[in-house]
Amino acid sequence: MVCPVLGRVARTHAYVVRKAGRIRSAPQHRAWASKPAASEFSAQGAPGSSVIEVLGKSYPQDDHTNLTRKVLSKVGRNLHNQRHHPLWLVKERVKEHLYQQYVGRSGTPLFSIYDSLSPVVTTWQNFDSLLIPADHPSRKKGDNYYLNRTHMLRAHTSAHQWDLLRAGLDAFVVVGDVYRRDQIDSQHYPVFHQLEAVRLFSKHELFAGVRDGEDLQLFERSSRSAHKQETHTLEAVKLVEFDLKRTLSRLMTHLFGEGLEIRWVDCYFPFTHPSFEMEIRFHGEWLEVLGCGVMEQQLVNSAGAQDQIGWAFGLGLERLAMVLYGIPDIRLFWSEDERFLRQFLLSDINQKVTFQPLSKYPALVNDIAFWLPAGNYEEHDFYDLVRTVGGDLVEKVELIDKFEHPKTHRTSHCYRITYRHMERTLSQKEVRHVHQAIQEAVVRLLGVEGRF
Repeated sequence: MVCPVLGRVARTHAYVVRKAGRIRSAPQHRAWASKPAASEFSAQGAPGSSVIEVLGKSYPQDDHTNLTRKVLSKVGRNLHNQRHHPLWLVKERVKEHLYQQYVGRSGTPLFSIYDSLSPVVTTWQNFDSLLIPADHPSRKKGDNYYLNRTHMLRAHTSAHQWDLLRAGLDAFVVVGDVYRRDQIDSQHYPVFHQLEAVRLFSKHELFAGVRDGEDLQLFERSSRSAHKQETHTLEAVKLVEFDLKRTLSRLMTHLFGEGLEIRWVDCYFPFTHPSFEMEIRFHGEWLEVLGCGVMEQQLVNSAGAQDQIGWAFGLGLERLAMVLYGIPDIRLFWSEDERFLRQFLLSDINQKVTFQPLSKYPALVNDIAFWLPAGNYEEHDFYDLVRTVGGDLVEKVELIDKFEHPKTHRTSHCYRITYRHMERTLSQKEVRHVHQAIQEAVVRLLGVEGRF
């Protein structure tokens, strides 16, 4: 639904900048700019151009382009590589554990670490290489940030799996920023960071410690079941699964301490089978911390490692950091306030630290209601618009009422927008300017009819 509103961009730009620009004293707020040849939510290259520039490279825009300036401004920040940032601390703790526990035959670390790969990937890398079907809902424009039909900002670090396997690596970790269009609350942000690991085993490596293991095989021709793929022997799968769960149990114990309760929940991922989610019991609650599984052999074979079997897991750095350090709002990871950052200037990365709130500045709440357009309405377009106009002043957006007119059958949505600055108190006057800019933009850009 993004493209039909192209023509309204230029007309709305001046109004949005004029309205939102009145609160430029709020450092985290940015208004968007118009662009002539793509959707109203997209970032732009040089004025009048039909390309987007990301990390020094140009990409032609088309009807799939939906990258916003707000999100583009985050590309290249690489919070996971900023020393003493809480995300860096979690990454370094995982690295340290893997380096100490898993050593190759030459005495060097078994796992190679890749934490500077470009977040711009092809749609083939992000989806097809991972066996994600062409009609899978995860490909929707409503869920991803596309530069064009062939390139996008990666939605997961798994987008690099195939290339690294093809390069001959059999044990590696990828860390990086990933991008997804999502709801707005204290747990979700359009940019977050993942850490992913892959390990492959040859027949000799997997069965070396098994009595009479020379008679066991990795592969067979059988049928797929809930416990194994059609090409794997049950013995091989169980050993890979055991190694995966042992590796992750040791890692979480390293992060959270001894006596940690862990449970495994069966789940589904297109690129692993069987697949599991790991949950830990922390402060009396069960928390899901990562997904994992035995890699789909079709993926491994296509990358040229057909004589090996392996596992993969992926975890969110923000999720772990929020739990480990007691950070209540995901927006804080983007703060440049020294009162936040200096709390994590630790002499030892394993030192325990609990985030001390800067101050709980009061929230201001405003509602916005409108009739939906006759055509398609994508809720994530609204969320992106709110993020782009309101920036990180917006703490939360929730749909509080949905109404269908009994005669016209038109549908109305009412959203509650919570504004809160992370570093100072907002006034109702400055919030009103931002809220009015959102109201104007949603009418002009999404084709809704306001009920303000």
